Amino acid sequence: MPTIVSIYRYPVKGLSAQPMPSAALEPGKTIPFDRAYAIENGPGRFNPDEPKYLPKINFLMLMRQERLAALKTDFDEASETLTIFRDGKQVARGQLSTKLGRQMIEQFMASYMKAELKGAPRVVSAAGHSFSDVSAKCLHFVNLATVRDLERIIGKPLNPLRFRANVYFEGAEPWAETQWLNADLNAGEATLKIFSETERCDATNVDPESAIRDTSIPATLIRTFGHSNLGFYTKVKKGGLIRKGDDITVTEQKPR
Repeated sequence: MPTIVSIYRYPVKGLSAQPMPSAALEPGKTIPFDRAYAIENGPGRFNPDEPKYLPKINFLMLMRQERLAALKTDFDEASETLTIFRDGKQVARGQLSTKLGRQMIEQFMASYMKAELKGAPRVVSAAGHSFSDVSAKCLHFVNLATVRDLERIIGKPLNPLRFRANVYFEGAEPWAETQWLNADLNAGEATLKIFSETERCDATNVDPESAIRDTSIPATLIRTFGHSNLGFYTKVKKGGLIRKGDDITVTEQKPR
């Protein structure tokens, strides 16, 4: 039976993952604070008073700015404070819910990302908004057996965090999840609807430890399977707590 082995959120789009022992899910929402903030790359189109989905090219992100992977972050949920580390040393800290705190992060990014900015960076957010790569508020799942099969094809180890999933699971056959589209997924106390496979972009080519673009995952997937999909998106139907170690069951599978 598939089992959850790790849970992550990404408080700031494009920055590092934050591991979580559990997550309280609510219908129609993301993991709390997942992609709650983003950093606009220069003059932006995001309006916090009328938040709308925007393509990721509007923001700093790994697909184009692999230097972001060299930064490690810590996010304190209670104060909404982000701390940024480089080479193990703290280089910036700011309370993102305050103007001064956002400015502290913006000033660091203005210096660190200077060569790749289109203008002054701006930390943005809006109540209830998620800066996901897709417009739906969702959770992203990845099968670790599938990652290992891709390692076999590519011929090198792959850190699963390249795929920036919320939930990684073990116990299913490689690529078994490609037959789960439109099914319900039960995990812990929650029920989620699988609504789409995940089309991979060049962000997966960046090693999250070295910050080096060292492989060609989307191209390999297309060459091998005729598509660039790995992982899947879900929407929360029934809320509840999910934890590391929870079993996963898939029901109501429908033909593709």
